[in-house]
Amino acid sequence: MPIKPLRLLGWVWASPWTAVGLAAGTIGLATGGRVQRPGTAIEFYGGAVPWIISRWPGSDYTMAMTLGHVVLGRDAVCLDVTRAHELVHIRQYERWGPLFVPAYLLCSALIWARGGDAYRDNPFEREAYGIAP
Repeated sequence: MPIKPLRLLGWVWASPWTAVGLAAGTIGLATGGRVQRPGTAIEFYGGAVPWIISRWPGSDYTMAMTLGHVVLGRDAVCLDVTRAHELVHIRQYERWGPLFVPAYLLCSALIWARGGDAYRDNPFEREAYGIAP
């Protein structure tokens, strides 16, 4: 099946963060983790992946996180539970490309500085929870 030009452009635009995700996933694989590819995402879980996730600020309860087209999950069940939500983040990476993480962090910082919840009030998370709670 041929790749649509806009889809390909989204992959290229998000590729810097996908590369970071692939590096993290490779560490997971090298330490006994697994990989799967449901749809447009490349999902890694197990091995060192939970440890990598736990290094992200505020990640005590994080089941999965997205970097470009890569989703890092604590385990396969976490990926199943969060898949629809993480796919919203993949579409956000396709729109924002390399600017996604800086924009996400800036929004969180501004919200936190105003006394809000840096995660739940972040517009990127609000969109994702609005589509896939």
